[in-house]
Amino acid sequence: RRFGMGGILADDMGLGKTVQVLAMLQKARLEDQAAGDHADAAPRPSLIVAPRSVIFNWVDEAGKFTPELKVLTYSGPERKSLLRQFADHDLIVTSYGLMRRDIDDLAEQKFRYVVLDEAQAIKNPGSQSAKAARLLGSDHRLALTGTPVENHLGDLWSIFEFLNPGMLGGNARFSDLVRTAASDAAAIEEAAASAPEKKTADAPGAAAASPLGQLATALKPFILRRTKREVLTDLPPKTEQTVICEMEPKQRKVYDELRAYYRGNLIDQLDSSGVSGKTNKLGKSAFMVLEALLRLRQAACHPQLISREDHADVPSAKLDQLMDMLVDVVEGGQKALIFSQFTSMLGLVKERFDDLKLPYCYLDGQTRNRRQVVERFQEDPDIPAFLISLKAGGVGLNLTAAEYVFILDPWWNPAVEAQAIDRTYRIGQDKPVFAYRMICEDTVEQRILELQARKRNLAEAVVGGGESNILQQLTRADLEDLLA
Repeated sequence: RRFGMGGILADDMGLGKTVQVLAMLQKARLEDQAAGDHADAAPRPSLIVAPRSVIFNWVDEAGKFTPELKVLTYSGPERKSLLRQFADHDLIVTSYGLMRRDIDDLAEQKFRYVVLDEAQAIKNPGSQSAKAARLLGSDHRLALTGTPVENHLGDLWSIFEFLNPGMLGGNARFSDLVRTAASDAAAIEEAAASAPEKKTADAPGAAAASPLGQLATALKPFILRRTKREVLTDLPPKTEQTVICEMEPKQRKVYDELRAYYRGNLIDQLDSSGVSGKTNKLGKSAFMVLEALLRLRQAACHPQLISREDHADVPSAKLDQLMDMLVDVVEGGQKALIFSQFTSMLGLVKERFDDLKLPYCYLDGQTRNRRQVVERFQEDPDIPAFLISLKAGGVGLNLTAAEYVFILDPWWNPAVEAQAIDRTYRIGQDKPVFAYRMICEDTVEQRILELQARKRNLAEAVVGGGESNILQQLTRADLEDLLA
């Protein structure tokens, strides 16, 4: 603040970034009061921009920890009338969607702080959210995210362009630096693999003067990151486990037929495009690759995600395994979170719960009364399960009543899965947490995890946490492994 620079509060998920920001804003308010008549101008409100699902969390936390702050929620069809009330409040809370929609009005306001919660929402610098955020006027800017590098290092450029415009140069120049850093990291990996007895520091590009080292050094003063391991020694243990599910013959037949179809078509397409070897990227075939991976993942979850009519009598190994495991949870009087990226998969889980007359809570992108749903799950001991869309409920929710987490369709961005698990493994949790990633044996899911383990890089070296999304790095050789 003293130097007029913005920064990232990148503490691990569940360590109280919201409370830290509220404490800072409360301190600023007290400083304004102490200045009194000597202040140069009337105090300005601060603006929090957050995913719609966590707006109520900001309001609740402010009421609990900083009740002196006057908070206004900027939302609703009549919200434009609230613009006149901004000056009477200390804190304005709104969503990314409304920020985009009302940027012309919001850009005319002057804020003390603009704080972006879950700032990975602006990781794409060309997105409307990123463009709108850069137009907001304020004395100071902050970004909050437990995953500053959610997909790849390029995410950082967009966040820093909001925080400190121009600091990292142009996007193209930064991308070149990232590519050079990736090349260095690959050289280090290769050297370590070929001569494991030799120290990694001796490998090419490992010196601090490397592009990766320079980048880490340059960004370090602007990123404050703590991990749970460092500060929550009293947090109960967390156990993560991969559950391998074996498909029955009917499901295996559906999956194998799909795999053969996509493998044949993709290989033919790559041959005709001249894509070969371990270095050539997939180019124009990337769209078909995405479709193939989506369909194969759906078949591994439940063939009915592809066609309920055609596969009405086909079982799902994951759904059967999930229900078997949940029996123990329910009988033990405990609670579980069940995440899926596919709302249609959650729909099939709901049907099983309804058949067994088991109560549950449900949240996806269409849920409007999120606060009531969360409070019901947290407070009602008779509700054992919360079914949650990974995209809609993977961030910002405090669900410490749960002890078990089931992820039905793991993807290759571990940061997203970590966010889901940390809905319950966070401050306030006093029970051990058990997280299960459910994988079908001998499917693209299993091979994604193997490929992910081989290609982890970069993010840890730069910000001390997070993982790289490897989808954009796939080569033909990788694809052949995935569809083997």
